[in-house]
Amino acid sequence: MHQRPIAGLPLVSLEAVHLNLASLAGEVNVLDGIDLQVAPGETLGVVGPSGSGKSTLLMVMAGLERPSSGRVAVAGADFSALDEDGLARFRRDHVGIVFQSFHLIPTMTALENVAVPLELAGHADPFGAAAEELDRVGLARRLHHYPGQLSGGEQQRVALARAFVPHPRLLLADEPTGNLDGATGRAVMDLLFDLNARFGTALVLVTHDDALAARCSRVVRVEDGKIKP
Repeated sequence: MHQRPIAGLPLVSLEAVHLNLASLAGEVNVLDGIDLQVAPGETLGVVGPSGSGKSTLLMVMAGLERPSSGRVAVAGADFSALDEDGLARFRRDHVGIVFQSFHLIPTMTALENVAVPLELAGHADPFGAAAEELDRVGLARRLHHYPGQLSGGEQQRVALARAFVPHPRLLLADEPTGNLDGATGRAVMDLLFDLNARFGTALVLVTHDDALAARCSRVVRVEDGKIKP
């Protein structure tokens, strides 16, 4: 069962989040005191120059990177109280992630790729639910095709279906149209916002495209690991 946030509370809360990583030039402050909240159902665009910390911010929200200090809470769960297995289960139940590179399993069909998170969660009918989700993204005739048999736009739609099939409370999208041509990218983003509206899933979108970010209900800019006013 999905853990719903308490009414009136943010779905995502980051408080004074720092992330320091070692490099040949010394310690780098990748995130430098981030304070950010995301409301349930909100669409948030994250913009900024390359290397500013945008993608790392998404990784922290997903529990894939642990901050050096500060607090991260999503859907009422404090990430500091969860071990790696607990974070993995939390992502399975609450978070969908879409990357620029589609990260599909090449030896699995579209149907099998989308069914994976449901199988891991013990869903009663993972393949039936996966087929329904692929139909929603316009791929009902491509269920049994492998990623190598699909176009880039079709692969990204499979990735979207996989991210949405558990109906997560939070969807994190990192440059999801970066490997697509303009028309295909716009079609994928239309689908992303449609799914967001249909399920009330909060969307955090990292993009270099200001016009795309402007479709979100709110935009924040990250520079040098900080959110700029």
